[in-house]
Amino acid sequence: MTDGQNKGMRLLRSGSIVSAMTLLSRLLGFVRDQVFAILLGAGPMTDAFFVAFKIPNFLRRLFAEGAFAQSFVPVFTEYKEKYEKRELKELAARVSGTLGLLLLILSIVGSLCAPWLVSVFAPGFETDDPRRQLTTDMLRITFPYLFFISLVAYAGGVLNSFHRFAVPAFTPVLLNISLITAALWGTRFFPEPVVALAWGVFAAGALQLLFQLPTLHKLGLLVLPRWGWQHCGVKKIRELMLPAIFGSSVAQINLLLDTIIASFLVAGSVSWLYYADRLVEFPLGVFGIAIATVILPRLSSIHAQDNQQGFQQTMDWAVRLGVVIALPCCTGLFLLSTPLLATLFGYGAFSAHDVVMSSWSLKAYAIALPGFILVKILAPGFFARQNTKTPVRIGIIAMVCNMGYNVVLVGSMVLLALPAPHTGLALATALSANQQAFMLLRQLRRESAYSLSADNKRIIAGAAFASLLMAVAVYLITPEADFWFDSSASLRATRLIAIIAVAVLTYCAALLVARIHPRDLLPHS
Repeated sequence: MTDGQNKGMRLLRSGSIVSAMTLLSRLLGFVRDQVFAILLGAGPMTDAFFVAFKIPNFLRRLFAEGAFAQSFVPVFTEYKEKYEKRELKELAARVSGTLGLLLLILSIVGSLCAPWLVSVFAPGFETDDPRRQLTTDMLRITFPYLFFISLVAYAGGVLNSFHRFAVPAFTPVLLNISLITAALWGTRFFPEPVVALAWGVFAAGALQLLFQLPTLHKLGLLVLPRWGWQHCGVKKIRELMLPAIFGSSVAQINLLLDTIIASFLVAGSVSWLYYADRLVEFPLGVFGIAIATVILPRLSSIHAQDNQQGFQQTMDWAVRLGVVIALPCCTGLFLLSTPLLATLFGYGAFSAHDVVMSSWSLKAYAIALPGFILVKILAPGFFARQNTKTPVRIGIIAMVCNMGYNVVLVGSMVLLALPAPHTGLALATALSANQQAFMLLRQLRRESAYSLSADNKRIIAGAAFASLLMAVAVYLITPEADFWFDSSASLRATRLIAIIAVAVLTYCAALLVARIHPRDLLPHS
């Protein structure tokens, strides 16, 4: 086996490890959301928690998974490739010290300013609305999560740069375990049971950070944090971070705008959007984020070596794998929105009406999935080259368009008195996500950094054909909505699994008919 083939197989193994760990996390996430739905349903109190959690979680995705990770990994990889271990440890100390102190201050300020933040992020929660005070109280508990989880992102970035993907990928499992424990055991200790979930979020942040420290120690990079605002490496990360805040996280900003507008709609709208988003996050996390996680350090290393062919081949592999996964997932989520939500969440306090309302959101979010996944894959093509200005420009355009789509779609649905105006929010997100992916791909081609190969175009066309055949098969064998509301949990699950199995077999067979073989999805570099 050649050196290039070895590197390609290592890339595939790394992606498989991240996907497997993320799959475990997402499965536990479904258990968590089932517990939430059954015990708490979709109403004013759950709306309050989801907003209180969404604010620090949004900032986490914006700074930790987004701007910081995309800026830190290329710089850290460059130090790893070009400098001695002593200088690498110095960078680690300066980054962790600077990041940690700034986040500690931000967490304190955020907790103190919780009422103002609720007014900004959920303006529909009026002064006399009980959701407002409850959200404020829980936000004071959940906001320090940002401090812990951003340091988790720092530690994960270091580990990923050394191709230690398993520990960072497993870490989110601890969040789900903590929240499940809080829901099943902690709720009995609070007058308002949902407050236990806020403490579960706080505990999860600390647990995730502690979990990663031993692996950092084994690498010799568990160093004493030091302030380093003027350190050359920190300055470089700072310069890359500012535009990356927008460029890598527009999807999250769009989802947050959905929450703001949903707070003005009927109670339950925030929760309906949340449960639909959770199902879209499953393939996005297991595949899209997993692919992006492993290619960023790989692309950064290739760029540092000035290997344009390797860059093209790595991007080609990521794009074709992302599309082959995204298209059938998009199709399945759209057609099986009601069966999925009814089977996973449609019990206890989560009523049939909640299932129907959430299913409209899921149909719209499903359309966004190809865009979400491609944005995750294409953005590293810029960040690995330490170019964060171009994605920010594209991100701002997409965000402004999303706001316009929100006004037009939701406004039209409200004026026409349609029963599920929150669907307009999800549909606007779908339009802007796909628009952003198209613009990123077009710009990479203009910069001669990456363009779709002829082979990839053939594979994308074949995946579209296979998804169409799969859609026909799923439509023909899926029962009407009443079946999913009237049947037992075991019968729902059995039928849904059977439908998904037929869908997967149909899709795979159609790929073979289109002359797309498993070897076509292997990395070539």
